[in-house]
Amino acid sequence: MPINEALFAAMKAASYIKPNAGKSYKLQRVAEELIAKQAPANPKCRVEDTFAPMADGYAVPLRVFTPLVAYGAPLTEALEESSASGTPVASAISAILPAVLPKVLPKIPIKESTSSGNADGIPGNANTELPSVTPRGTILFFHGGGWTTGGINLYTQACAHMAVRLQRRVISVEYRLAPEYRFPTAVEDCYEVARQLFAGELPISGVGGSVDVDHPQSAAPTAPAGGGDISATIPAPDPASIVLFGDSAGGNLAAAVSLMARDRGEFMPRTQMLLYPVVGNDYNPETSPFESVRTNGTDYILTAQDMADYIDMYRSSVADLTNPYFAPLTAHDLSNQPRTLVLSAEYCPLRDEDEAYARRLQLVNDNVSCYRIHDGIHGYLLNTSAVGLVATTYRIIEHFLDGTPLEPAPGTGTTANAPEGGDAWQDVLGTD
Repeated sequence: MPINEALFAAMKAASYIKPNAGKSYKLQRVAEELIAKQAPANPKCRVEDTFAPMADGYAVPLRVFTPLVAYGAPLTEALEESSASGTPVASAISAILPAVLPKVLPKIPIKESTSSGNADGIPGNANTELPSVTPRGTILFFHGGGWTTGGINLYTQACAHMAVRLQRRVISVEYRLAPEYRFPTAVEDCYEVARQLFAGELPISGVGGSVDVDHPQSAAPTAPAGGGDISATIPAPDPASIVLFGDSAGGNLAAAVSLMARDRGEFMPRTQMLLYPVVGNDYNPETSPFESVRTNGTDYILTAQDMADYIDMYRSSVADLTNPYFAPLTAHDLSNQPRTLVLSAEYCPLRDEDEAYARRLQLVNDNVSCYRIHDGIHGYLLNTSAVGLVATTYRIIEHFLDGTPLEPAPGTGTTANAPEGGDAWQDVLGTD
């Protein structure tokens, strides 16, 4: 399916002039924090900060998002007033690139949205009124960023939108980042947070408080900032209502946590959702078994070289490359895994490995679904201009989680998205 020519030309140019991930990850972290600070308040979602203690004394920051009103419901007057001080938010893709390319900063526009108080997720005033809705469940979310960037601040908008749109509480995990903390630190952080959630052991640091969380590799806190009370805990949800969800490297972590949980036997996730996840280990166009590494590995922002850099920054040794907790696609046994939704992106270098992982899961597990998002590029969840792609994604997620009808519909994404009237998605496994 052809992609919009103007957008393709812009992405291709940006892909060639930007430095590779191995050279730019520190600058990208700075850019992401600047983006996060521009986020406006959204009173439809309450935001609280908490921490999960690790066995080594580290406290993993978490951000909890609770929907306050039903999706699409009008705001009350009090909530409308609390949203009046919002500031514009930049598109992640158009803001990150100029930040890591200071020489061309004046030449690259940053698209802004002046809307405020909508359901697109946004950190809100934690002291707003109690929820008028009962969350349908809990989503434990692991963010993307090649294990080296991203974080709960950058993903606050996306997670708040997720909470309101899906009517579920979302817990976002600020696992420790590479290369300061290499494999298996990130997956062990995520596993322990999941274990505590299933066991009802997650501590709360002053409900209603607000804590700025820097990237955790810059310090190793042993208690919540501000000395919050950590004696209370989040009650254990019904295990059937907990969903593991991650995008990109976060999808890798969600899949790895599910494998780890099966092997260790301390708890067992019932549902996982993987959005353009990293599940492989070879991004050399000459040796990769996946054609999308070659066809999509140079022109669509995330390059094959970026992926190779991320792998090198995350691994502790060459042996990690064949560890299923590092690269889930290398697992010899994929049985006894949760009900799974895999979402691939048409113009992503990871597309083919994602779909291969779904097919392998389907061989030994019931209830595996996989959809390819047409015109999708890697990372579109954070691109505020990719409204159509995100909407398509949530239609599929609602179908998967809640059984809502999923009728074929023309694409409406930021790219040309099915310009000949085709669908915005493709059912890769033919399960619907």
